[in-house]
Amino acid sequence: MSRIFIATYDMEIGGVERSLLQLLKQLNYEKYEVDLLLYRHQGDFFHLLPKQVHLLQEFSSMATFRQSIIETIQKKHMLLASVRLLAKWQTQWKSLHARDEEWGYYQMQQIGKYSSPFLPTMDKTYDVAISYLWPHHFVAYKVKAKKKIAWIHTDFSSLHIDTNEDEKVWRLFDHIIAVSDACREAFLTVYPQLADKVMVMENLISPTFIQELSEEIVENPILLDHRFTIVTVARLSKAKGIDIAIQAMKIVKEKGYHNIVWYVIGFGGDEKELTQLIQACNLESQFILLGKKVNPYPFMKACDLYVQPSRYEGKAVTVSEAQILAKPVLLMNYPTAKSQIRVGVDGYIAGNNPEELASSIIQLYEHPEERERLSKNCQRTNFSNEAELEKLHAICE
Repeated sequence: MSRIFIATYDMEIGGVERSLLQLLKQLNYEKYEVDLLLYRHQGDFFHLLPKQVHLLQEFSSMATFRQSIIETIQKKHMLLASVRLLAKWQTQWKSLHARDEEWGYYQMQQIGKYSSPFLPTMDKTYDVAISYLWPHHFVAYKVKAKKKIAWIHTDFSSLHIDTNEDEKVWRLFDHIIAVSDACREAFLTVYPQLADKVMVMENLISPTFIQELSEEIVENPILLDHRFTIVTVARLSKAKGIDIAIQAMKIVKEKGYHNIVWYVIGFGGDEKELTQLIQACNLESQFILLGKKVNPYPFMKACDLYVQPSRYEGKAVTVSEAQILAKPVLLMNYPTAKSQIRVGVDGYIAGNNPEELASSIIQLYEHPEERERLSKNCQRTNFSNEAELEKLHAICE
């Protein structure tokens, strides 16, 4: 029996965590003994972990990755608090001349880099060690394994990071798994020298599981809303483009479309800023943040249109999930968008700005027959991809 180690941050609600949960549910536990290291033993998906998975103890030092500097000091991890401060100062200095860019990934990378010497080393030697979420320093430097695998969940051509530092870490892995062809191609525009390591394995999706969950009875304001409803399921962060969505909705309203409402399911650090933007645009009744939901599928099922307004994605799990529920889909034109849908068949791609997004929403609103056609094409499509798991089996042998 092969021994597999998997590391990630926690089981909070998110696309990455949802995809990991599907992977863990479908692994063959007659072939694999799986140790899972969560940096924090928390999250709404935590109780859904399969019982066959051996959950390793939580290390308080690693839990600091998702805690504030003040919390880190209170836990008496002074060296790690110093690391966080150093990473924060470096990021602020780096971003001085590029204030409009997102430098959060750079700060995460610096935290991973400088924290490594102060983190525990795993005692056991594994057949395979998987680092499921970037940055990958911990598995690269602190875990012993015959093979090491790192996952790519985002568009690396859009990130502001130290690529030289990042390449050093990538080279310590035997295999790099991208969640889509477009995600792989974007990664290789930055790291063409790593092409022989990178393969594609799509996020595992179970249509039966999603459809069953969509039938759950929950308190759902969308069912009571007789307006045309748009839904987005996403983290409240700059990458997900919720601010673009609000600006697009403002344009929609200004053009006289008062019968359209946009619901966003998710949580994140930008909630206060987004709430203020909604208020500034006088959209309190037309753009509604519902917060996080453990089961977003009843809300997705109830909508008229699913929109993904992201600035960049690896492959958004929620888009495929919306299509499984036979929803017409509209995406922003992020670099990997064309890998998510068949344009004009089961979805459309808007432009790269609020004006074009608003125009596409209005177009689909005014043409219910087109939305119905997209929906029927989704119904005819088999979105199951359980065979993707064989790719992981092959490299774990």
